[in-house]
Amino acid sequence: MKSRKALKIALLVILLLLLIFAAVLLVRTLTYPFDHGQQNDIEGDMAVFPVTEQSLDRFAGGIRIPTVGAAEYTEVDLAPFDRFKQYLADSYPRIYETMDFTVINGYGLVFHWHGSGGAGKPILFLSHYDVVPADVEGDQDGIETVGENVFFPDDDRREHPGEYFDRWEYPAFSGAVAGGNIYGRGTLDMKCMLFAVMEAADALIGEGFVPRQDIWFAFGQDEENGGLHGAVEIAKYFREQGLRFDAVYDEGGIIGAPGIGGVNRPLALVGVAEKGFYTMTIKVKGVGGHSSMPPVRSTLVEAAEIITKLNDNQMPLELIPPIEGFLDNVGGAMPLASRLAIANRWLMKGLLLKKLSSDASTNALVRTTTAVTMAKGSDAANVIAPEAEVTVNFRILPGNTVADVLAHVERICSGYDVEITTVNTREPSGMSPTDVRGFSIIEEIVGEIYPDAIVTSYVTVGGTDAYKYQIVSDNVYRFLPIYLNQYEQQTIHNRNEHISIDNFGRMIEYYRRIMTRFWE
Repeated sequence: MKSRKALKIALLVILLLLLIFAAVLLVRTLTYPFDHGQQNDIEGDMAVFPVTEQSLDRFAGGIRIPTVGAAEYTEVDLAPFDRFKQYLADSYPRIYETMDFTVINGYGLVFHWHGSGGAGKPILFLSHYDVVPADVEGDQDGIETVGENVFFPDDDRREHPGEYFDRWEYPAFSGAVAGGNIYGRGTLDMKCMLFAVMEAADALIGEGFVPRQDIWFAFGQDEENGGLHGAVEIAKYFREQGLRFDAVYDEGGIIGAPGIGGVNRPLALVGVAEKGFYTMTIKVKGVGGHSSMPPVRSTLVEAAEIITKLNDNQMPLELIPPIEGFLDNVGGAMPLASRLAIANRWLMKGLLLKKLSSDASTNALVRTTTAVTMAKGSDAANVIAPEAEVTVNFRILPGNTVADVLAHVERICSGYDVEITTVNTREPSGMSPTDVRGFSIIEEIVGEIYPDAIVTSYVTVGGTDAYKYQIVSDNVYRFLPIYLNQYEQQTIHNRNEHISIDNFGRMIEYYRRIMTRFWE
């Protein structure tokens, strides 16, 4: 009897402990997130700021200049870049009269706006004016020229996005203004920031404003192909001048429409770090010959085995500080199941990482990704190649290194006769803090212009010029203050790239507020 009673008491204790444990999980989930500091709790509509006809003219005119980059800098047609340089000078005479202007390495454009001498370090705004190539075929019927702009009577947007990307509805370098949008290559990547910064500064100069501390602009000419001739040289120039910036602002994250990862509010994704990369070729060696007498395992078969192993044995999943911050900020706006895992990741970290890794967009935030992009065997159907080659691109999570990736691949290739050749590499960036003015002013101003948005730290998965400026600032932030739905995001580097006039107006206002209030 005593043993039964003891067993019953033990079971009751276990049940009570389980109930307490479940209650703890539930309370933590329902009261999540713990850190409200980076959320705007006031819901409201996005602000609208009128854009003048002159501002539209200047922006559209810049889009019409085809400053197209090339894989090899020596192959770039620099004539449009010369025209663009002159176009800026002609379009913004007040800026050129007020600021010091310096050209670095022929085409890097640097502006120095002298402040009144107040306390604090200067700030730096970046952009680039090169664009990726564009298919310029398109129906030009119905174009009506009005002043400096090209207007289209009908905005013939298709209902099905897949069809919409079949062709340019408006010529790629038309700078067309239609249906509340500005169309053309570079409207989103990346002339929008360049012109928004210039418009904000020009308007402030016209009002007689003088910043409390120095403000700098740096516009590179080859970001799309690595920035080696633009941003790298400009950053060196700044270091040689002994400059240190309180904050550096560049492209990166955006304000994504609700629905990303199940989050029911817009997300303002501020890149505080940037992934590195490692592109390599793996040459698999073996026996070649005629296809009529194939070896048991040809080089191409072994290459396929290596590809499978690379895909099935990827680098470890991990939560780095910017993504921990991201989860703390968005957790409260996610569905209950996700919220449960995020709020209690001390217990469910493994499950959470597995869930995040199941989606391409979130997988990129929690690991160094592996992308097998090219493979080559022989050049004839009846020939077995003595060598097969695989090209792999890794995007390296901050905290991992190029050496870590190489060691990982060498382990995968153990037992095979291979030769690994590096194509190009770059280590991940450092991680910028979120407890400084450079970040808090982003929260502040986004909260005013986009009151329903959650502002959060984030890791930029693509490359930007911002990386090069780590040598002159510890506080580098990658963020475009524009609200884009999934369809609009798809137009970047695609046909029918465009930005809404409302987004352009909000960009101008956002940069205006940073320039006037950073040192408050």
